Amino acid sequence: MRWLWNILVLAAWGGVSVADDWPQWLGPQRDGLWREEGILDKFPPGGPKLLWRTEIGIGYAGPAVAQGKVFVTDFTKGDKTTLPASGFTKGRFAGDERVLCFDAKTGRQLWKIRYPVEYTMSYPAGPRCTPTVDGDMVFTLGAMGDLKALKTTDGTEVWSKNFMKDYEAGLPVWGFAAHPLVDGNKLICLVGGSNNRLVVAFDKKTGQELWAAESCAGDFGYCPPMIYTFGGKRQLIIWHTRAVVGLEPETGKRLWKVDFDVRSALTAPTPRQVGTDYLFVTSFYNGSLLLKVSADQAEVVWKSQARGERPTQTTDLSSIMPTPVVRGKYIYGICSYGQLRCIEAETGKRLWETMQATRGARTDPKVAAEDTPAESERWSNAFLIPHGERFFLFNEQGDLIIAELSPEGYKEIDRAHIIEPTNTMAGRGRLVVWMHPAFADRCIFVRNDKELKCFSLAK
Repeated sequence: MRWLWNILVLAAWGGVSVADDWPQWLGPQRDGLWREEGILDKFPPGGPKLLWRTEIGIGYAGPAVAQGKVFVTDFTKGDKTTLPASGFTKGRFAGDERVLCFDAKTGRQLWKIRYPVEYTMSYPAGPRCTPTVDGDMVFTLGAMGDLKALKTTDGTEVWSKNFMKDYEAGLPVWGFAAHPLVDGNKLICLVGGSNNRLVVAFDKKTGQELWAAESCAGDFGYCPPMIYTFGGKRQLIIWHTRAVVGLEPETGKRLWKVDFDVRSALTAPTPRQVGTDYLFVTSFYNGSLLLKVSADQAEVVWKSQARGERPTQTTDLSSIMPTPVVRGKYIYGICSYGQLRCIEAETGKRLWETMQATRGARTDPKVAAEDTPAESERWSNAFLIPHGERFFLFNEQGDLIIAELSPEGYKEIDRAHIIEPTNTMAGRGRLVVWMHPAFADRCIFVRNDKELKCFSLAK
């Protein structure tokens, strides 16, 4: 048993670094932090090593990695279906949504399930939600409201719901996109159902409804439910298109509500806790809002003075999709036209901005020569993933960037192009890849509308 003792001693001294999973939206603790050790400082010549690649269909959903498996959802169109080039084109687009499971080491497909759908929402380019893995179950939510509870071993369906059929939910303009949350024995979802069934907690094993709460007229939005502790009390944070709300996770009972009307239902970025007492949300048209939250109430600290979404109209942070990152007293995020910004959490004051993080080889040279964004860069995106004292950023052009972000500015350390953008729906002839990668097993798992790829990021 001496060998076992040696391993235990090395582990205690940090000599053994345990690999981590990425089992849900924003990782193991749903906070977007990548905590694995033994990660490279810079990319090798030619970029990170490609370990495997495999074909998949279209979709915005990022992968989840857990228990040596990769789970991802996609959409395959029917033979007579032609998807539009513009995301704003309305119609009926028939095909199948699929849940795929691959071996994380080799990319070999282990199982798949499929079910028919007909897309009638805008941007009909596949499911939006990262799978949520919990023990021997994986939960998936499709763009038309199909919630599935499947066995991780073989994809066998344990239970399922359809939010529009079972809860009389209206179809959000951009499809169902709020990543489900596991909390104890509950699976909490933004369902959007009628009769005070905006938020529903299901028994994660059986699908039985445990509680339902809240209402929101019209499009209810896309924000994933989150749980934070304020005033010593665990609170379920729901941000819909009319308000930010704090609920008791066990019962759905409302603790507080702050009205906040959001234009075009763009409540996509995940709310972030700031310190112990504050909550930050950001939206494309309306800018940001900082709340001070106690055990049973919340009040506005500051609210954006943005006059619109255009670069000259924004003041603090006006994000359309990427979740901002909080570091101490500062918040980093991508603004409306691709500006990576740093703002003061206490005041919303902008300290700096740069276009460098969202640009790449596909950026027009004339645009790249300017420090300010061009009209063609509307909705430009990059996802920010803190790792230790630095950040990994994955931008819409398929570049993976290592950078340092501080109140003093942006310092790019290295950059590698790892996947081709394939989605046409951003308009203006711009190809994008709008999905959040997974970071697990000292690798990055990234997809577009054609393939899923795994690269090593180990030292």
